[in-house]
Amino acid sequence: MSRDAAARTALITGGAQGIGRATAELLAARGDRLLLVDLLEPVLAATARDLAATGAEVRFVAGDVADPATVARALETAARDLGGVDILVNNAGISPKRVGGRISVEEMELADWQTVMAVNLTSVFLFCKACLPGMKAKGWGRIVNMSSQAARGRSDVPAAHYTASKAGVIGFSRTLAVELAPFGITVNCVAPGRIRSAMTAGSGDAINEGVRGKIPIGRLGEPVEVGEAVAFLTADAGSYVTGAVIDVNGGFFMT
Repeated sequence: MSRDAAARTALITGGAQGIGRATAELLAARGDRLLLVDLLEPVLAATARDLAATGAEVRFVAGDVADPATVARALETAARDLGGVDILVNNAGISPKRVGGRISVEEMELADWQTVMAVNLTSVFLFCKACLPGMKAKGWGRIVNMSSQAARGRSDVPAAHYTASKAGVIGFSRTLAVELAPFGITVNCVAPGRIRSAMTAGSGDAINEGVRGKIPIGRLGEPVEVGEAVAFLTADAGSYVTGAVIDVNGGFFMT
C-alpha cells in the first residue's frame, strides 16, 4: 500500500480484533498513528503491543464505546499523545444471537434493543460529534462508519435491532456527509457481508455454510478485505467520495 504524503491519526473503535484490527494494520502500514478503542481490554492491549512491535505509534483506550466518558478519554488521549483525530473509523458493533439463531421482535426485550442501538448507532453519533471540532479546525477529515449487508436488503441472520441500527448508520452518515462537505471532511459507510470473524462464528457452522452457499463469489470474506475499503476511503485517493456506501460482500447484495 502506498503511503499518503503525511502521517495522520486514526481512531478506530472495535479495534481489538476482526475488521478493526485488520484496518488498524493497514493504516499503520501506510504510516498512520493509531488510537484503538474497545471494551475487550486484554485483547486490545495485545493488539496494541503487536502493532507497536511493527513500529507503529499506537495508543489504546478500553471502555464502552456508547459511554460518553469513554469518548472523552479517547479524545483526550488523541489530543495529548497523537495530535488529535484526523481519521475516525466507527467499527464497533454487536449482534446478539439466541442459541446461534436470530432473536425475533416478539421475544426481544427492550433492554436488548437499547443495548444494540447504543453500541451500533449512538456510539457513532458520539464519536463523530466529538471529533468534528478538531477536523473542522484542520480543514481535513475522514469518517468511515461501519454499516452492514443487513441494512441493504432482507436480513437472513441478524435480528431487527441489528438491522435497524445499521440502517440508521447509513442515514446518519449521509446527512453528516452533506453537513461536513464544505469543511474538507468526507463521511462514508462500508457495508460488509458475511466476514470471517468472532461475530459470525457465533452463528454456528450450519448458518455460515448456508449463507456461503448464497454468495456469488462462493466464500466468506476476510477482515482485511473490508479494511482495504476503509483504507481507500480514508486516504487522499478517496477525497472525492462522500455520502457513499461501499458494499464488500462477494456479490450477495445483488442476488
